[in-house]
Amino acid sequence: MNAQTIVRNGALGIVGGLVASLAMNSFQSGWSAASKLLKPEQDRGGGGEPSTVKAADQVSQATTGKPIPNKERQTAGQATHYAFGALLGGLYGAASTAYPAVRTGFGAPFGAAVWAVADELAVPAAGLAKPPTQTPLSTHAYSLASHLLFGAVLESSQLALQRGFRAFEERRERQAA
Repeated sequence: MNAQTIVRNGALGIVGGLVASLAMNSFQSGWSAASKLLKPEQDRGGGGEPSTVKAADQVSQATTGKPIPNKERQTAGQATHYAFGALLGGLYGAASTAYPAVRTGFGAPFGAAVWAVADELAVPAAGLAKPPTQTPLSTHAYSLASHLLFGAVLESSQLALQRGFRAFEERRERQAA
């Protein structure tokens, strides 16, 4: 595989990462709504703001010296989520092109790895969430399911985008001939 193809598929992976992040958000919204319907009296507290909002706030304070204003916190958290998803998608697109074994399991192992490294290790280590030992098992399952979906949608998006790009290139070559 040449470097140009790796870079191209990395760029396509960025788009796939955005699509996968949207799917993950939709899944999480549906899960949350269903949970409220099934057990409306249960306190889901969740320990405050999402880690993406906390991360965005840390970046804001480090770069501007000021916290994110309350009215912009949710938007900043979503932007952080999508930026991270795009970054992961780009890495997946490039890595899976250079090392096709990365695609084993249709993206699910990649999603599981993101869950383990990001949610279970990095986010708590950065102080953005409680340690895994202080988090309910149901929360771990919810998060793992979200990330497995992320990986599968990322892989399917990557395949569709690459197929579409190849078809575009072939059509362009036929027209040039």
